[in-house]
Parts: sequence; C-alpha cells; structure tokens
Amino acid sequence: MNTKEKRSVVTHSPAETRRLAAELLPQLCPGTVLALHGDLGAGKTCFVQGLAAALGVHQPVSSPTFTLIHEYASTPPLYHADLYRIRDTDDACGLGLEEYLGGEGITVVEWAARAAELLPANTWHLTFEVGKDLTERIITIEKSRPDGTGLLQNNL
Repeated sequence: MNTKEKRSVVTHSPAETRRLAAELLPQLCPGTVLALHGDLGAGKTCFVQGLAAALGVHQPVSSPTFTLIHEYASTPPLYHADLYRIRDTDDACGLGLEEYLGGEGITVVEWAARAAELLPANTWHLTFEVGKDLTERIITIEKSRPDGTGLLQNNL
C-alpha cells in the first residue's frame, strides 16, 4: 500500500522556518532526500540553515547556486544542492547528484523539479510560498511511503 501524507505549516518569521526544519529532523534518517520547491526568496535556504543548525553544523550555510552542491560535516552528513542554474536531468547527472541521493547523508535539493527523474520514490517534497505578508511562509510537506505507515507527526 502506498500512503501519501500532506500537511501545510505556516511560519511567521525566518526563525520559525528554521525551527520547523529542526522539528522535522528526528523524522529524517541517512538516505532521506528533501526536494524543495518555491520561488526565489520563498525560504528554501532558510529552511536548510535550520536543518544544518539542528545537525550541529557551525559554518555559515548559503545557497550553493554557483558551486551547485555543498557538503556539511555532521552526523549524518548534510548535502545541499541548488539546481537553479542547471537546465535538466542530464545537467544534474553531470554534477554527480545521483551519488548523493539515498546515500549516507540527508540530501536537500533546491529547484528539485529540474532533476525530478533522479529523485527516489520516497523523496519528501516541501513547497514554500510567501503568505499574506512578506514574513509569512506557507510550507507544504508531502511524503509518500510505500509501506503505508505514517511519517508526518502531529506535533508540527
């Protein structure tokens, strides 16, 4: 049985967006892939900053728009890819993105739709939208799990 879960969370500040990432961390394990969707400035990198902080990363976290993939030493390792500058799956393969997907770390992919064919079936999809004011974010989390068990906890 394939269960699909979907939940929307509203944050009202960058700090709340970072806190949401930290709250999701206990549900993530090595091999988890997070596909982030949303316009420029919607909060994707802010979310990754929160995830990195929760993993104990002390170095600054920025979007790897020009380097394309950043690796952060943590347990498990955090891999942050930004596909904004690539065109398609072939370009993503040229980066070596496949080596990070489903491996020993948590992989976060911004602009993931540009390499959708590479993403594992159990990828978490997070869509970021600007809300009614410039600080509000509506973050929709969607997860499929083939074994039918629930994954999104109610405390978010």
